Amino acid sequence: MKKIEAIIKPFRLDEVRSALEEINGIGGMTVTEIRGFGRQKGKDTSYTMPSSAVIDFVSKVKVELVVRDELVAKVVECIAGTARSGRVGDGKIFVLPVDDAVRIRTGESGADAI
Repeated sequence: MKKIEAIIKPFRLDEVRSALEEINGIGGMTVTEIRGFGRQKGKDTSYTMPSSAVIDFVSKVKVELVVRDELVAKVVECIAGTARSGRVGDGKIFVLPVDDAVRIRTGESGADAI
């Protein structure tokens, strides 16, 4: 199992969610509103700012999913393709190993819990 964390522009969330729902085997996702900066240094390039304005952080959305190993490439490709605008600040995708998962209600563990 792998955990996929995607940090994307907020206005892409609905499209990404719809695209992910089309993939058989996706049990759910968690979405969190976040703020941060990367190479763009906190400057939102989607609108023109006065030169004196300084923005320390840019609003983003983090989408988190835990998927079976065989779905990782398909999910990453789906998110990247749907979230990509070709402009600075499109985001990042991280793939992390997951040792175990437990469904609290039933006690199921491993891949059965996701």
